[in-house]
Amino acid sequence: MNKLFRNTSLAMMMALAGISECMAQQSSQEIDWMKDFSSRVTFNGYAQAGWSYQDVNSQKVNSYNLKRTLLWAKARITDRWSFLFMHDFNSVVQEFYTDYRVTNDKALTVRFGQFKHSYTMENPLSPTQLELIDVYSQAVLYLAGEGPDPLNGVNYGRDQGLMVYGDLFKNFLHYELALMSGQGINRKDANNQKDFIAKLEVRPFDGFRIVGSGYLGTGNAVGEAAWNPGVKTGDNYKRNRYSAGVEYKTHAYSAAQYKDARPASLRAEWLGGEDGDVKSRGGYVTVCVPVVDALDVVASGETYDRNTKIEGWDQTNLTLGVQYWFYKKCRLQLQYTRCLCGENISNKDYNWLQAQVQVAF
Repeated sequence: MNKLFRNTSLAMMMALAGISECMAQQSSQEIDWMKDFSSRVTFNGYAQAGWSYQDVNSQKVNSYNLKRTLLWAKARITDRWSFLFMHDFNSVVQEFYTDYRVTNDKALTVRFGQFKHSYTMENPLSPTQLELIDVYSQAVLYLAGEGPDPLNGVNYGRDQGLMVYGDLFKNFLHYELALMSGQGINRKDANNQKDFIAKLEVRPFDGFRIVGSGYLGTGNAVGEAAWNPGVKTGDNYKRNRYSAGVEYKTHAYSAAQYKDARPASLRAEWLGGEDGDVKSRGGYVTVCVPVVDALDVVASGETYDRNTKIEGWDQTNLTLGVQYWFYKKCRLQLQYTRCLCGENISNKDYNWLQAQVQVAF
């Protein structure tokens, strides 16, 4: 494993060194930023806020919440070289990275900085694109480092590192290879090991993709988990993940009240993980179908077992809801979820009702 990391790291660093000279040559070309600012720098942002009700363990809790308030800027320094900075005003700095496209086509691009890593189909996707109000499935939330796993901490599916990616054979094949810190965002690495992430997508025809991804690494625990008592705070532990999934989107369905066409979609993925001696697994199937005007119906079934050797650490969520697009990228969402829980998570199954408004530009 260490030999694989060394060889991959050497190859990536050689690629980074090779392109640095090209970047310097291009950056030396005079650019009138005052004149070209509007065409070279773009700003985007979104906010998501709503209301939630749960009756967990016979306690009825309802609350308003402001989940995300993100703003990001992307600067196109040259035709091949760009930089992005993203901040969530409801939490912390999320991303800052630079991209350099090495080839004339999209076959090879290098990214360096802090960004969303490639593991799973869902993790790289923006919450503005995903169907569920809770955004990601349980398996993705835990295994991709979004936040619920106390061993990994809250990292919003992001990490610091170096990645190469591209599209081959007229976009038939997409690949992503990365060496990441493994400690998460805005934190210095706590061990000398680097984590290796690989993703491969096959796109046999328009709208359909088959995706596999894997994660090999060594974590340094920032906390402790009840379902994994063998790993203590500060311990280095094996942290491996794997996933396989498919996604299909139909040809776009055009709605009179919606600025852009909307496709129907189906996405399904199976995931597994190893944290020290504990194995976990899960999966999801999510469907979104436009029905009338700007209204969609959303249905999802997802499950995750945090420890496959001990009963009672599993949970299955069944969700049904609707979403209404009242403007481009802006929507209202309403969803009901029935949560079926193992005895170590809740002493009985419970209901979850959520509503959310999303405003984006």
